[in-house]
Amino acid sequence: MTVKSIQTLVSEAMQEIKTINADDAHKMVEDNECNLIDIREARELEKTGSVENSVHISRGMLEIFLDPNSVYFQKGKLDQNKEMVLFCAGGVRSALAVKALKNMGYEKVSHIEGGFGAISQSKFKIV
Repeated sequence: MTVKSIQTLVSEAMQEIKTINADDAHKMVEDNECNLIDIREARELEKTGSVENSVHISRGMLEIFLDPNSVYFQKGKLDQNKEMVLFCAGGVRSALAVKALKNMGYEKVSHIEGGFGAISQSKFKIV
């Protein structure tokens, strides 16, 4: 049995997914073209703060909450017609998460290169 390393999984995912930088993501948020989704764990947000205009869905709940029949869609928290832009702390979890969403059938999905680290050095406001 051969078990793939996290580096291999991320490398494979990166070949299949769309990656954008923090500035492009900020413009998409300003233009109301995306759902900005923070997939970090709650304790990470408590330590570093949240990104203004982002929706928090921890990585472990992502596929459940992004099921079109979920409460997130039913209560209007996410717009299924807009691109789903994901970020984590550094870009590893979000790369794998974008691949998972593509496997679910999402076509307009991307992640932010460098994650929260890059976001905190950009125009985004941390609250």
